[in-house]
Parts: sequence; structure tokens; C-alpha cells
Amino acid sequence: VQLVESGGGLVQAGGSLRLSCAASGFASDVYAIGWFRQAPGKEREGVACISSTDDSTLYRSSVEGRFTIFRDFAGNTVDLQMNSLKPEDTAIYFCAVVEGLPNWNSLDPSLYDYWGLGTQVTVSS
Repeated sequence: VQLVESGGGLVQAGGSLRLSCAASGFASDVYAIGWFRQAPGKEREGVACISSTDDSTLYRSSVEGRFTIFRDFAGNTVDLQMNSLKPEDTAIYFCAVVEGLPNWNSLDPSLYDYWGLGTQVTVSS
């Protein structure tokens, strides 16, 4: 499985960004994709995830209502729409995949098998 993130950048607080995760090489149609982030000096944390089988989603409490994860079938990507961004959202954002688990969601990064290289998101105050 190959994952490539895009869409990061610099934005002012209150602004929006849309991240995309282009994924390929799946062994089947059963998988979950998560978005994670890691700020300097902090552990990697889960932000949002989506299941391919039922489109169920799970969000970190601090982003719920501001971020939306969804599958963009036209672009064959899994995107993260981020609104009302805050300086504390500044981090490198990664997408990751775990295969073979239907109707499954988790924000635990240790459970994911494949990772992209990440894209930087910087929110200025």
C-alpha cells in the first residue's frame, strides 16, 4: 500500500485547509484510513478515521465539529477538511491504513500498518 499526503500549508487561525491522502495498492476493498498528526516534541495522535465498508467515522474530541474526514470518489482520495483552525492544530499530518477490518475505526496509531510521509500544517495566531 502506498500513501501520499498533500494539501498542507500555512494558514491563519480561523482559516481552513483540505488535506488529501492518495492511497493505492490495497489487497481488498476492506480497510480503514486514519489521519494522524505529530507536533514537535509530542507523540503522534489520531485525528480522524473512516472505514471503507460502512463509511463510519471517528474523531478526536478536540477536532470534532471542525474537521471532517470523507472519501472523495472522484479523486480516489480520503480527504480531511479542516475548518476553524487553531494554532494548536499545527503539526505534521499523516494518513495511514490498516487492511482487512470491516466496520472498524481506531485513533490508535500503533494499530495502523502503512503510513505516508506526511504534510506540514502550520496555523499562525
